[in-house]
Amino acid sequence: MFLLYEYDIFGAFLIISSLIPILAFLISGIFAPIRKGPEKLSSYESGIEPMGDAWLQFRIRYYMFALVFVVFDVETIFLYPWAMSFDVLGVSVFIEALIFVLILYRRDVQYRFL
Repeated sequence: MFLLYEYDIFGAFLIISSLIPILAFLISGIFAPIRKGPEKLSSYESGIEPMGDAWLQFRIRYYMFALVFVVFDVETIFLYPWAMSFDVLGVSVFIEALIFVLILYRRDVQYRFL
């Protein structure tokens, strides 16, 4: 309890950063025009009449490419702490990082030919 005064700035920042989005939503909700009509309630608001059904089937291949990209992008972030502490950790961590990159490369080669 004796060190609580050091968190005054953090508390003020937390309150202000919480109030700004709430006020933005409230102000836009109050002043935004509300017009309902057939154009507004249609499926598309681009001015072009919709043709056909809105349901389209996509190949699962496109989703797999997106998921693999996200997975590899996140996994390469794990290399950054290793690179920053390489001089402290030594050669064993370098070998572990090399094995990690080889596993990533092997999986990338597998998913490249979906």
